[in-house]
Amino acid sequence: MTMRQFEQLTETEIINRILNGDKTLYEIIVRRYNSCLYKIGRSYNYKHEDTQDIMQDTYIDAFKNLSKFEQRSSFKTWIIRIMLNNCYHKKQKLSYKNEFANEFINENLTPMFNHSNHDAQKEIHSRELKHIIETALSQLHEDYRMVFSLREINGMSVAETSSLLGISEANVKVRLNRAKTMLRSIIEKSYTAEELFEYNLIYCDPFTEKVMQKINEL
Repeated sequence: MTMRQFEQLTETEIINRILNGDKTLYEIIVRRYNSCLYKIGRSYNYKHEDTQDIMQDTYIDAFKNLSKFEQRSSFKTWIIRIMLNNCYHKKQKLSYKNEFANEFINENLTPMFNHSNHDAQKEIHSRELKHIIETALSQLHEDYRMVFSLREINGMSVAETSSLLGISEANVKVRLNRAKTMLRSIIEKSYTAEELFEYNLIYCDPFTEKVMQKINEL
């Protein structure tokens, strides 16, 4: 089978083949989650180079612990949790304080982004707009920025976000509501979340090659 044919396998089948010794298939995992993990690191306010370092550590950690993945949650949730833990560790901040919801939360707000378009390789049409969005997000408190990143940029559910950040579902809704309020005035609704912090193909190929070189050395 070619690599493209292997891509048609389910994630479980790919993981089982990797665990049985086929390291080369880990490239599929790396390429599949590059964009997602990159957005996590950038939303955490790490610069491009630092984000790639954390991504590499995350892929290596995931590979070393692949046999411990019990499939009680999705692999996406599992690897994002590893990425978040590595982000937390780098900043020596391992937990968030819970906050109590004393404000009205309008859960019927129109989503800021339409997740019907999943073309993760679509480039931003305006470099100036991208700069505005990144600058606006960087000004949010980390608590709100990470909830926004997981819910709106990476499309995680309230329950998944709650589990990943170790906060209640009510707090997820509070933080997202506040983040949207702060960002809504400066972000055009016509731009999709996938356009934020896009991990362009010019980075994906050399990064993936570097990670696979490290994996093959293990």
